[in-house]
Formats: sequence, C-alpha cells, structure tokens
Amino acid sequence: MTAGFPDQALCHQALCHQCQPGKVYLVGAGPGDPGLFTLKGKTLLECADVVIYDALVSPPILAMVNSQAEKINAGKRRGAHSILQPDITQLLIAKAQAHAVVVRLKGGDPFVFGRGGEEMAGLVKAGVDVEVIPGITAGVAAPAYAGIPITHRSYSSSVTFVTGHEAAGKYRPEINWSAIAQGSETIVIYMGIHNLPHIVEQLLTAGLSDQTPVALVRWGTRPDQEELIGTLATIVAQIEATAFKAPAIAVIGSVVNLHRLLASCRPRSM
Repeated sequence: MTAGFPDQALCHQALCHQCQPGKVYLVGAGPGDPGLFTLKGKTLLECADVVIYDALVSPPILAMVNSQAEKINAGKRRGAHSILQPDITQLLIAKAQAHAVVVRLKGGDPFVFGRGGEEMAGLVKAGVDVEVIPGITAGVAAPAYAGIPITHRSYSSSVTFVTGHEAAGKYRPEINWSAIAQGSETIVIYMGIHNLPHIVEQLLTAGLSDQTPVALVRWGTRPDQEELIGTLATIVAQIEATAFKAPAIAVIGSVVNLHRLLASCRPRSM
C-alpha cells in the first residue's frame, strides 16, 4: 500500500470517485530499470484509464499498465515526433474530459528536461486537475550504474545538469558553455550525442584540459547498458569509431576516473 492510496483492488474505484472530471498525473518512469520505478507511479499505471507514454519508457514499465487502459505512444526521437508537443497537451485535456485517471508517462523525471512543466502549465490553464509524480532522472542513475558518482569529496563538490539539445526559439540563443566549464566540477549532459563535437569544442575553448575525462552511458540502468570512456581529446573520434549512438548521458569531469574502480559494483537491472 502507498501513502494516499488504498489497496490495488480498490484504487481505481476510489480515484474515479475523487476525480470529476478527470485528473492527469505526470508520472516519471525513471531511467529504465523497473526496480527504480516509484510505488506511487506503479499504482497509478494499474489504475489508469489512459496512458500517454514517451519513447524512452522501458517495456517492463509499460507492462505494468492496466490491461484495459488505452495506451497512446507520444514518443519523440530526433527528427521523428509521433505527436507534436502542443498536440500532446491538447490530447491530455481531451482525455481528462472523458476519463477519470489519465497518466502522462515520461522517461526519467517529468521536470528534468522532460517538458513536464510545459504540459502542467497547459493543463492548469485549461482548468484540468493535474499532479506530478517525480521519477529518478537518468543524469543521476545512469552514471551510478556505470560506477561514476557525480559528486565525491575528493573529486567534485559541484554538478551541473544541462541539455545538449536546445529548443529552437528558446529564451536565450545558446547555452553558456564557458560559464558551465568554469563553474562546475562535474558536467552531466542530456541528449548531447549529436551535438557533442560542438560541445567539446566549446568546453576546450572555455579552458578545460583536453585530458578531462568523459564518460558516455547509453541505455543507462537497463540490461543492455553500454559505456564509452575517453577524454575531451578522444571522445568524438571514439564515437565515430564505435558508432556509439543516442540515447546516452555524457558525464564530464574527474569523477569519471572512478569508473575503473567502481564499475564492477554496478547494480543489476531487475
């Protein structure tokens, strides 16, 4: 049983009675390992009337969805969006008007580069009841499963999370990589594989040594997790040589050196 919810046999009935019209739950699915999914998120999947899910939600978590629920793939990949972002918000509004429990299932955490804030704002403006259920973000979990603590008293007392894939027309023209390079001992980059040559160039121009360690973690926390370890001087060539592809998290900083010692202690995916 989870706080605020009755047992699973009664949860759907209780939630339906509480939500008139429907309620949207922005649920973070975590990075992939179903063992990292929250109990509250699992309960909501079992109660859901509709689940609108992203591309990076892992199959074991999708398998938790109520078999009677309507499931809609709203996944986005570079150059291939199944549903455009404004249309997703309108879809959530429409489903909430027709159903009691609507789950927007998002990879990682809804508010960490997940557009959850945009969707929540749109729902609030439309008068739809909405709640966020946080999830474990890949920027923390993927390095951990690779034996890389993103902070460590001997290596790093600061960490910056940054997107490597900026939206067009955003509030500023580009990320200030110089400020990030000088202001943080660990840099964790989401969605940065495609733009990594540009990012590396910017960090080197900002004064980072070309021997700064870099780790790329693909499909973090999943059984097929892969790592590529290099430096700012080598990582772009390594990507080309190994055909390493997204989705992956990049970790830049001396904490990457701990990978050699700690990688053998990685957790096992469930």
